[in-house]
Amino acid sequence: MQVPQDGEDLAGQPWYHGLLSRQKAEALLQQDGDFLVRASGSRGGNPVISCCWRGSALHFEVFRVALRPRPGRPTALFQLEDEQFPSIPALVHSYMTGRRPLSQATGAVVSRPVTWQGPLRRSFSEDTLMDGPARIEPLRARKWSNSQPADLAHMGRSREDPPGMEASTMPISALPRTSSDPVLLKAPAPLGTVADSLRASDGQLQAKAPTKPPRTPSFELPDASERPPTYCELVPRVPSVQGTSPSQSCPEPEAPWWEAEEDEEEENRCFTRPQAEISFCPHDAPSCLLGPQNRPLEPQVLHTLRGLFLEHHPGSTALHLLLVDCQATGLLGVTRDQRGNMGVSSGLELLTLPHGHHLRLELLERHQTLALAGALAVLGCSGPLEERAAALRGLVELALALRPGAAGDLPGLAAVMGALLMPQVSRLEHTWRQLRRSHTEAALAFEQELKPLMRALDEGAGPCDPGEVALPHVAPMVRLLEGEEVAGPLDESCERLLRTLHGARHMVRDAPKFRKVAAQRLRGFRPNPELREALTTGFVRRLLWGSRGAGAPRAERFEKFQRVLGVLSQRLEPDR
Repeated sequence: MQVPQDGEDLAGQPWYHGLLSRQKAEALLQQDGDFLVRASGSRGGNPVISCCWRGSALHFEVFRVALRPRPGRPTALFQLEDEQFPSIPALVHSYMTGRRPLSQATGAVVSRPVTWQGPLRRSFSEDTLMDGPARIEPLRARKWSNSQPADLAHMGRSREDPPGMEASTMPISALPRTSSDPVLLKAPAPLGTVADSLRASDGQLQAKAPTKPPRTPSFELPDASERPPTYCELVPRVPSVQGTSPSQSCPEPEAPWWEAEEDEEEENRCFTRPQAEISFCPHDAPSCLLGPQNRPLEPQVLHTLRGLFLEHHPGSTALHLLLVDCQATGLLGVTRDQRGNMGVSSGLELLTLPHGHHLRLELLERHQTLALAGALAVLGCSGPLEERAAALRGLVELALALRPGAAGDLPGLAAVMGALLMPQVSRLEHTWRQLRRSHTEAALAFEQELKPLMRALDEGAGPCDPGEVALPHVAPMVRLLEGEEVAGPLDESCERLLRTLHGARHMVRDAPKFRKVAAQRLRGFRPNPELREALTTGFVRRLLWGSRGAGAPRAERFEKFQRVLGVLSQRLEPDR
C-alpha cells in the first residue's frame, strides 16, 4: 500500500464506503481487524472509522482541526486522539501499517480494509466532505463541458438512499449519451416518496421526452427538516416538465433554534410581572434510546452509550453538552411565551428571582445527576485496570474541552469535575496511579489546571467574563438562594458569600452577552440526536433509576445511588 499524499481524494480509497449507516457498516465487519471508513448520516457526513475488535463493532469519528490558509501547508489536520495528520488517507495508513490502537480505551487495531465493491463513486475532496462549523463556503456550480460530462467520477449516486427510498444504482455502462448535454443526476426524492419519472438522460425509455435541461444546472438542497445534510446532497437539479426559471435561487434552509438571532425589542424589554413557574427541561419526551418503560442501568443501553461516546471526540461531546446546558438553563431557545410568563428575557435572570425556585431545583438536580453518571462511567468498568484509567482520561479530556477559552460551559465542567472528585472515584489509588503512568499529560492537567480552576469557581473567584465563558457557573449562587449555608470559618464564608452575590449581579447584567457568545460557539454545529438526548436530565434520570424510580423524591434517589457507587468502588479496589 502506497503512502497517501496530502490532498489525495478520499473517495478514491478502496476502504471508503461513502454515506453508510452504522447498521450496514457493522454487517460488513466480519472478524477482528476489519475496518472501513464511511460518511455518517447522523454526523452531517463527517467521516467515521468503523472496525471490528474482540467480536464487537466500534465506531470512531475523525476529528477535523481547521488551520489558517497558508501556502505550502494543508487547510486542515485530522486526528482521532492526539496525533494529527494532513489527510484522512494518511491517518488510516499510519494506524493500519503501524498496528497502533485507534483509541487507548478500546485498544482496537485495524489491519484488513473492507473494500467497496459497488458502482463508480463520485469524487469528493476531504475539504468538501468535512465542511463544518470551522469552514463554511458558499456553494458554487460545477463547470460543465459542451461535449462531455465534466467528470465521469461524479456520475452515479450515493451508496445509501434515505430511509423509505428504493435503492436504484446504475452501472456506468448503462448510462449512454443521448445528446451533447452532460448526463445529469436525479435529485434524491424526499422521504416516503418515489422518484417523479425516468429521464432520457438516465438512459431509460419513457413515453414522452422531457424538456431539455440547461447546460449549467443549479444546485438544490433537500428539505433540512427531513434528514441531516450530507455532502451527497449536492446534486444537479433537473427542472420539471412545466419548467423552472434558471435564475430562481434555492431557498435558504432554516437556521436551528440555537442560531436564531435575538429580537432587539425582546432583548431590551423591561421587567413585567411573572405569570407562572417556568421549566426548560422537557418532560415525557419520546426517547430513541430508551423504551416507554425501562429498568435502571439496562446493559444494552449502557453498551450503546459507551459506543456513542467513544465515537465522538471530546470537543464534539463538549459542544453537545453546551447545547443541552444552554437549553436547560434557559439561555438559548427561550420562546416569546416563556419570556412573557417569567417576566425576564433569559433563565440566567430568572435564577436570581423568587419565582425561579423551580428552575434552581432543576439545575441542582442536573448537576448532581450528571456527576453520578460520570462516576458510573469509571466505576462501571469491571475489566482491566487500564480500562478504568482510560475512562478517567476521557473525563479529564472532556473537562479540558469544557473549560473557559474552549467551549466555556462551566456548568458542564462542574458536573464532570464533580464525578472526578467524588469520594468513590478519588479513593481508587491504583486507577489514578495507572492514569499518571499511562496518560501523564491528562493527569498533570487534572492536578495543575482543572482542580485549581474548579476551586476558584466554587469560591466565586474564577473566570466569568463573556468571551472566555459561554455559560457561567451558577451552582454556588443556586445553592445559596436555596438556603444552603456556606461552609468554612465565619470570615471566609462571609467573603465567599459576598463574592457569590456580586457574581450573580454581574451574571444578570451580562446575560445578553453570554447568549451571543453561546450562539457564536454553536454556530454551524449540527448535533447527533442520540448523543444530545443522552446528555439531557430526563434521559440520565431514567437511565440511573429506571422509569419507575425516576419519580421518587430527589434526596432518596441520590442517597441510594451513592450507596450503589460505594459498593462498586469497594469491588474494584477493596479497603486494605
